[in-house]
Amino acid sequence: MASRKEIEQIYDVFSKLLRLSLGEHFDFTCAFYNGDYSKTLEQAQKDKHEYILENIKFRKGMRVLDIGSGWGPMLKVIGEKGGKAVGITLSSDQVEVCKRHGLEAYLKDWKEMKAGEFGKFDGIISVGAFEHFSSPKEYLEGRQDDVYKQFFKLCHDTLPQGGRLYLQTSVWGENAPRYEDVSLKAPKNSNEYLLALLEKFFPGSYPPFGEKQVLENAIGFKTISVNTSTLDYIHTIKEWRKYGRKINFAKIVAVVKLLPHYITDKNFRYQIECFGRNVFTTMYKREVMHLTRIVFEKV
Repeated sequence: MASRKEIEQIYDVFSKLLRLSLGEHFDFTCAFYNGDYSKTLEQAQKDKHEYILENIKFRKGMRVLDIGSGWGPMLKVIGEKGGKAVGITLSSDQVEVCKRHGLEAYLKDWKEMKAGEFGKFDGIISVGAFEHFSSPKEYLEGRQDDVYKQFFKLCHDTLPQGGRLYLQTSVWGENAPRYEDVSLKAPKNSNEYLLALLEKFFPGSYPPFGEKQVLENAIGFKTISVNTSTLDYIHTIKEWRKYGRKINFAKIVAVVKLLPHYITDKNFRYQIECFGRNVFTTMYKREVMHLTRIVFEKV
């Protein structure tokens, strides 16, 4: 799994700039267009929230655990709808932002969490975090399935009978190259090179091999639905980039504060190259990666 240091390298460094572009509690995860790309980004994110709540059978008074809660978009929505949400994340910046706005979030690794540690929950959600749960090292050592089994065991032990888990994650697609071939020495426009850049952007993270690997490790759960929405992610990234290009004084100041990172940190320069090359969109368009939404129910 990506370590706290690696997660903070991704999210904390860019936090101020991202929040100035997309809002204090922005969703840094795929929106829900469901084929209707006339929607605004804001509406598509609201529709995602509703889709998630509908699929965990949310009701007023329900307690929901958000594993990988980010800057708190789902924590905020659940609270506004009369529920009680608790989030865990490895980003200290995300915890600080959530707490500043009265949301309950903790700096916690799910692998160190015990069932019942934060009380009883009626539902669990994990949106855009699952792809960070296994590291390349764990994959190469043949431990990736064990990591996922541990995650599902935690969820199973935490949920009541019939409780639901909503999982949204990126997975490897049919055109993903072998990990052993991923290299910054590969041709610049090759999948192997672009994935090497992506590994610099998301250090310590290695997604599962399609929905199949996720489903095979979901012991103690039945699958309610699987929704593959790669086009939704391509369009979400397109909309994010529009917001990112809007300039104001606060964003200029935030960019200037990042300059020391650019000068002193080679990995940061790779991360900027990743943005500049729009690697995320390319990987989805080339079917190197897919976006999937899966709903489970405890049996």
